[in-house]
Amino acid sequence: MPENDALKLGPYTFTSRLFVGTGKYDTLPLMRQALEASGCQVVTVAVRRVNLTDKSEESLLDFIDRKRYTILPNTAGCFNVADALRYARLAREALGVDWVKLEVLSDPETLLPEPLQTLEALKVLVKEGFSVLAYTSDDPIMAKRLEEAGAASVMPLGSPIGSGQGILNPQNIRLIIERAKVPIIVDAGVGTASDTAVAMELGAEGVLLNTGIAKARDPVMMALAMKHATEAGRLAYLAGRIPRKSFGTPSSPTAGTIAPTK
Repeated sequence: MPENDALKLGPYTFTSRLFVGTGKYDTLPLMRQALEASGCQVVTVAVRRVNLTDKSEESLLDFIDRKRYTILPNTAGCFNVADALRYARLAREALGVDWVKLEVLSDPETLLPEPLQTLEALKVLVKEGFSVLAYTSDDPIMAKRLEEAGAASVMPLGSPIGSGQGILNPQNIRLIIERAKVPIIVDAGVGTASDTAVAMELGAEGVLLNTGIAKARDPVMMALAMKHATEAGRLAYLAGRIPRKSFGTPSSPTAGTIAPTK
Protein backbone atom coordinates (compact mmCIF):
# COMPACT_ATOMS: atom_id res chain seq x y z
CA MET A 1 0.00 0.00 0.00
CA PRO A 2 1.15 3.61 -0.52
CA GLU A 3 3.08 5.19 2.32
CA ASN A 4 1.10 7.45 4.63
CA ASP A 5 -2.21 5.94 3.50
CA ALA A 6 -3.47 5.56 7.03
CA LEU A 7 -7.05 5.42 8.27
CA LYS A 8 -7.82 7.66 11.24
CA LEU A 9 -10.84 6.87 13.38
CA GLY A 10 -11.37 8.77 16.60
CA PRO A 11 -8.17 8.39 18.63
CA TYR A 12 -6.83 5.53 16.49
CA THR A 13 -4.79 5.21 13.31
CA PHE A 14 -4.67 2.02 11.25
CA THR A 15 -2.94 0.77 8.12
CA SER A 16 -5.34 -2.13 7.53
CA ARG A 17 -8.76 -1.12 6.23
CA LEU A 18 -10.39 -4.48 6.83
CA PHE A 19 -12.43 -4.81 10.04
CA VAL A 20 -13.34 -8.35 11.03
CA GLY A 21 -16.04 -9.67 13.36
CA THR A 22 -15.68 -12.47 15.88
CA GLY A 23 -19.03 -14.27 15.74
CA LYS A 24 -20.30 -17.40 13.99
CA TYR A 25 -17.00 -19.32 13.83
CA ASP A 26 -17.20 -23.06 14.50
CA THR A 27 -14.42 -22.79 17.08
CA LEU A 28 -12.51 -20.01 18.79
CA PRO A 29 -9.12 -21.30 17.58
CA LEU A 30 -10.48 -21.12 14.01
CA MET A 31 -11.52 -17.54 14.65
CA ARG A 32 -8.02 -16.71 15.81
CA GLN A 33 -6.49 -18.22 12.66
CA ALA A 34 -8.88 -16.28 10.43
CA LEU A 35 -8.13 -12.99 12.17
CA GLU A 36 -4.43 -13.56 11.64
CA ALA A 37 -4.89 -14.40 7.96
CA SER A 38 -7.03 -11.31 7.37
CA GLY A 39 -4.27 -8.93 8.40
CA CYS A 40 -6.85 -6.84 10.22
CA GLN A 41 -5.96 -4.53 13.09
CA VAL A 42 -9.50 -4.03 14.38
CA VAL A 43 -11.80 -6.81 15.54
CA THR A 44 -15.41 -6.24 16.53
CA VAL A 45 -16.97 -7.85 19.58
CA ALA A 46 -20.70 -7.97 20.31
CA VAL A 47 -20.88 -6.82 23.93
CA ARG A 48 -24.14 -8.53 24.85
CA ARG A 49 -22.86 -11.89 23.62
CA VAL A 50 -19.53 -11.86 25.44
CA ASN A 51 -18.65 -12.66 29.02
CA LEU A 52 -16.98 -9.48 30.26
CA THR A 53 -17.20 -10.07 34.00
CA ASP A 54 -16.66 -13.72 35.01
CA LYS A 55 -12.93 -14.30 34.52
CA SER A 56 -13.24 -17.95 35.55
CA GLU A 57 -15.06 -18.89 32.33
CA GLU A 58 -13.54 -19.10 28.86
CA SER A 59 -14.30 -16.11 26.67
CA LEU A 60 -13.58 -15.24 23.07
CA LEU A 61 -11.52 -12.36 24.48
CA ASP A 62 -9.04 -15.03 25.59
CA PHE A 63 -8.38 -15.70 21.89
CA ILE A 64 -7.80 -12.07 20.91
CA ASP A 65 -4.31 -10.67 21.36
CA ARG A 66 -4.91 -7.16 22.72
CA LYS A 67 -1.34 -6.19 21.81
CA ARG A 68 -2.01 -7.06 18.17
CA TYR A 69 -5.65 -6.06 17.71
CA THR A 70 -7.75 -3.10 18.77
CA ILE A 71 -11.14 -4.25 19.99
CA LEU A 72 -14.14 -2.37 18.65
CA PRO A 73 -17.14 -3.22 20.85
CA ASN A 74 -20.48 -3.14 19.15
CA THR A 75 -24.08 -3.03 20.28
CA ALA A 76 -25.21 -5.85 17.96
CA GLY A 77 -28.52 -7.37 18.96
CA CYS A 78 -29.91 -4.16 20.46
CA PHE A 79 -33.35 -3.04 19.33
CA ASN A 80 -33.79 0.16 21.34
CA VAL A 81 -31.86 3.16 22.59
CA ALA A 82 -31.72 2.05 26.23
CA ASP A 83 -30.08 -1.30 25.43
CA ALA A 84 -27.59 0.25 23.03
CA LEU A 85 -26.52 2.81 25.61
CA ARG A 86 -26.27 0.19 28.34
CA TYR A 87 -23.95 -2.06 26.35
CA ALA A 88 -21.80 0.79 25.07
CA ARG A 89 -21.22 1.95 28.64
CA LEU A 90 -20.53 -1.61 29.81
CA ALA A 91 -17.93 -2.04 27.08
CA ARG A 92 -16.18 1.19 28.05
CA GLU A 93 -16.03 0.09 31.67
CA ALA A 94 -14.93 -3.48 31.00
CA LEU A 95 -12.60 -2.98 28.03
CA GLY A 96 -11.27 0.48 28.73
CA VAL A 97 -12.12 1.87 25.29
CA ASP A 98 -13.98 5.06 24.39
CA TRP A 99 -15.20 4.00 20.97
CA VAL A 100 -18.11 1.84 19.89
CA LYS A 101 -19.86 0.61 16.79
CA LEU A 102 -23.43 1.71 17.38
CA GLU A 103 -26.05 -0.69 16.07
CA VAL A 104 -29.75 -0.28 16.82
CA LEU A 105 -31.86 -2.69 14.79
CA SER A 106 -35.46 -2.38 13.65
CA ASP A 107 -36.73 -5.95 13.90
CA PRO A 108 -35.29 -9.47 14.26
CA GLU A 109 -36.38 -10.65 10.81
CA THR A 110 -34.80 -8.07 8.50
CA LEU A 111 -32.09 -6.89 10.93
CA LEU A 112 -32.24 -3.52 9.21
CA PRO A 113 -31.11 -0.49 11.23
CA GLU A 114 -33.64 1.65 13.09
CA PRO A 115 -32.69 5.15 11.91
CA LEU A 116 -34.37 7.41 14.45
CA GLN A 117 -33.27 5.46 17.51
CA THR A 118 -29.76 5.13 16.09
CA LEU A 119 -29.60 8.92 15.77
CA GLU A 120 -30.95 9.40 19.29
CA ALA A 121 -28.44 6.98 20.82
CA LEU A 122 -25.59 8.53 18.84
CA LYS A 123 -26.26 11.99 20.25
CA VAL A 124 -26.15 10.68 23.81
CA LEU A 125 -22.94 8.71 23.31
CA VAL A 126 -21.17 11.62 21.62
CA LYS A 127 -22.03 13.83 24.62
CA GLU A 128 -20.54 11.15 26.87
CA GLY A 129 -17.23 11.30 25.02
CA PHE A 130 -17.50 8.21 22.81
CA SER A 131 -16.11 8.02 19.30
CA VAL A 132 -19.10 6.46 17.57
CA LEU A 133 -19.07 4.44 14.37
CA ALA A 134 -22.71 4.47 13.36
CA TYR A 135 -24.26 1.55 11.46
CA THR A 136 -27.02 2.67 9.12
CA SER A 137 -28.90 1.95 5.91
CA ASP A 138 -27.61 3.09 2.52
CA ASP A 139 -29.75 6.24 2.71
CA PRO A 140 -27.54 9.27 1.91
CA ILE A 141 -29.79 11.63 3.89
CA MET A 142 -29.65 9.52 7.05
CA ALA A 143 -25.90 9.10 6.65
CA LYS A 144 -25.51 12.89 6.57
CA ARG A 145 -27.71 13.29 9.66
CA LEU A 146 -25.48 10.88 11.59
CA GLU A 147 -22.35 12.71 10.48
CA GLU A 148 -23.83 16.05 11.54
CA ALA A 149 -24.72 14.58 14.93
CA GLY A 150 -21.07 13.76 15.57
CA ALA A 151 -20.39 10.26 14.23
CA ALA A 152 -16.68 9.54 13.88
CA SER A 153 -17.57 7.23 10.99
CA VAL A 154 -20.75 6.32 9.17
CA MET A 155 -21.19 2.64 8.27
CA PRO A 156 -23.80 2.07 5.56
CA LEU A 157 -24.81 -1.50 4.84
CA GLY A 158 -23.98 -3.13 1.52
CA SER A 159 -26.99 -5.42 2.02
CA PRO A 160 -28.74 -6.92 5.07
CA ILE A 161 -26.61 -8.42 7.83
CA GLY A 162 -25.38 -11.91 7.03
CA SER A 163 -27.15 -12.01 3.66
CA GLY A 164 -24.02 -12.27 1.50
CA GLN A 165 -25.76 -10.29 -1.25
CA GLY A 166 -22.87 -7.86 -1.69
CA ILE A 167 -23.27 -4.17 -2.57
CA LEU A 168 -26.88 -3.94 -3.73
CA ASN A 169 -26.98 -0.17 -4.24
CA PRO A 170 -23.55 1.12 -5.29
CA GLN A 171 -25.00 4.45 -6.42
CA ASN A 172 -26.22 5.28 -2.91
CA ILE A 173 -22.93 4.17 -1.38
CA ARG A 174 -21.12 6.43 -3.84
CA LEU A 175 -23.34 9.38 -2.93
CA ILE A 176 -22.73 8.83 0.77
CA ILE A 177 -18.97 8.72 0.21
CA GLU A 178 -18.91 11.81 -2.03
CA ARG A 179 -20.85 13.93 0.46
CA ALA A 180 -19.14 12.75 3.64
CA LYS A 181 -16.45 14.54 5.62
CA VAL A 182 -15.92 11.53 7.90
CA PRO A 183 -14.66 8.05 6.93
CA ILE A 184 -17.28 5.79 5.36
CA ILE A 185 -16.92 2.09 6.18
CA VAL A 186 -19.19 -0.33 4.34
CA ASP A 187 -20.67 -2.77 6.82
CA ALA A 188 -22.83 -5.89 6.35
CA GLY A 189 -23.77 -8.09 3.43
CA VAL A 190 -20.31 -8.88 2.06
CA GLY A 191 -20.27 -12.44 0.74
CA THR A 192 -16.99 -12.80 -1.10
CA ALA A 193 -13.80 -10.97 -1.99
CA SER A 194 -15.19 -9.20 -5.05
CA ASP A 195 -17.85 -7.52 -2.86
CA THR A 196 -15.08 -6.09 -0.72
CA ALA A 197 -13.17 -4.87 -3.77
CA VAL A 198 -16.30 -3.15 -5.11
CA ALA A 199 -16.83 -1.31 -1.84
CA MET A 200 -13.24 -0.12 -1.76
CA GLU A 201 -13.25 0.89 -5.43
CA LEU A 202 -16.27 3.09 -4.73
CA GLY A 203 -14.07 5.00 -2.30
CA ALA A 204 -15.04 3.48 1.03
CA GLU A 205 -12.37 3.99 3.68
CA GLY A 206 -12.82 0.42 4.89
CA VAL A 207 -15.02 -2.67 5.02
CA LEU A 208 -16.36 -4.47 8.06
CA LEU A 209 -17.52 -8.07 7.73
CA ASN A 210 -18.05 -11.22 9.74
CA THR A 211 -20.27 -13.87 8.15
CA GLY A 212 -18.50 -13.75 4.79
CA ILE A 213 -15.39 -15.11 6.48
CA ALA A 214 -16.77 -17.08 9.42
CA LYS A 215 -19.23 -19.17 7.40
CA ALA A 216 -17.09 -19.67 4.29
CA ARG A 217 -16.15 -23.24 3.48
CA ASP A 218 -12.58 -22.36 4.43
CA PRO A 219 -12.67 -19.28 6.72
CA VAL A 220 -8.90 -18.87 6.88
CA MET A 221 -8.53 -18.90 3.10
CA MET A 222 -11.46 -16.51 2.70
CA ALA A 223 -9.92 -14.17 5.28
CA LEU A 224 -6.77 -14.03 3.17
CA ALA A 225 -8.86 -13.36 0.07
CA MET A 226 -10.66 -10.50 1.84
CA LYS A 227 -7.32 -9.01 2.86
CA HIS A 228 -6.06 -8.94 -0.73
CA ALA A 229 -9.40 -7.68 -2.07
CA THR A 230 -9.41 -4.78 0.39
CA GLU A 231 -5.89 -3.80 -0.61
CA ALA A 232 -6.57 -4.22 -4.34
CA GLY A 233 -9.78 -2.19 -4.16
CA ARG A 234 -8.05 0.61 -2.28
CA LEU A 235 -5.20 0.72 -4.79
CA ALA A 236 -7.63 0.77 -7.71
CA TYR A 237 -9.55 3.65 -6.15
CA LEU A 238 -6.39 5.65 -5.55
CA ALA A 239 -5.11 4.89 -9.07
CA GLY A 240 -8.35 6.01 -10.72
CA ARG A 241 -10.18 3.85 -13.22
CA ILE A 242 -10.42 4.74 -16.89
CA PRO A 243 -13.73 6.26 -18.00
CA ARG A 244 -16.38 4.00 -19.45
CA LYS A 245 -16.98 4.54 -23.18
CA SER A 246 -19.67 3.44 -25.58
CA PHE A 247 -17.17 2.26 -28.20
CA GLY A 248 -13.79 0.61 -28.24
CA THR A 249 -10.52 2.51 -28.58
CA PRO A 250 -7.24 1.02 -29.78
CA SER A 251 -4.91 -0.22 -27.07
CA SER A 252 -1.92 0.65 -29.26
CA PRO A 253 -1.34 4.19 -30.62
CA THR A 254 -2.02 4.69 -34.30
CA ALA A 255 -0.17 8.00 -34.82
CA GLY A 256 3.51 7.81 -35.59
CA THR A 257 3.57 4.09 -36.31
CA ILE A 258 5.90 2.66 -38.92
CA ALA A 259 4.16 1.74 -42.17
CA PRO A 260 4.31 -1.94 -43.03
CA THR A 261 6.98 -2.96 -45.55
CA LYS A 262 5.59 -3.90 -48.97
